[in-house]
Amino acid sequence: MGHKIKTAVLVSGGGTNLQALIDAQRDGSITSAEIALVISNQKDVYALKRAEAAGIPHETVLRRELGSREAFEGKIVSLLEANGIELIVLAGFLAILSEDFTRRYDHRILNIHPSLIPSFCGEGYYGLRVHEAALARGVKVTGATVHFVNEIPDGGEIILQKAVPVEAGDTPEVLQRRVMEQAEWQLLPMAVEKVAGQWLAGEGRA
Repeated sequence: MGHKIKTAVLVSGGGTNLQALIDAQRDGSITSAEIALVISNQKDVYALKRAEAAGIPHETVLRRELGSREAFEGKIVSLLEANGIELIVLAGFLAILSEDFTRRYDHRILNIHPSLIPSFCGEGYYGLRVHEAALARGVKVTGATVHFVNEIPDGGEIILQKAVPVEAGDTPEVLQRRVMEQAEWQLLPMAVEKVAGQWLAGEGRA
């Protein structure tokens, strides 16, 4: 296959969703996109080691060193442009992006969220907090959602969702792991391939 959609993955932590993308690229589940860059907004996180092991260029951009959000996002934009990035995937990226940034990359940013949006989403819902809220509410089904990113946290158009059962005795940590294994790690590669494939077929905005 000729052209592939050059993709950047933005991370803040361990990078399990990044690993799911790397594995999917290796096993041929992703053929329309190429992970060309990993950017972390935290130093020395394990996600960067995953990128290094896979031979993917990686950079760290620290807001506290750059001062303003404008400078922070400006540095990310310059890296994206320098690497010819067409698609951005937020994989556990904990910085909220400004409206200017999301408008610049309209329908070009994907995010994975560990619930069935519109439940347990929006500002303040990330990581274990999502699963704590689901258990506190007593829902019997949760899951994960991949959506486009706009200026509203978790507010963009939904691309894919997958349901995961909540089981008796679940702790937030146990539920988080099940949602990752049964939904997130499957959905994110599928969504990247779907969006990139549509663009290559001339249906998208790339």
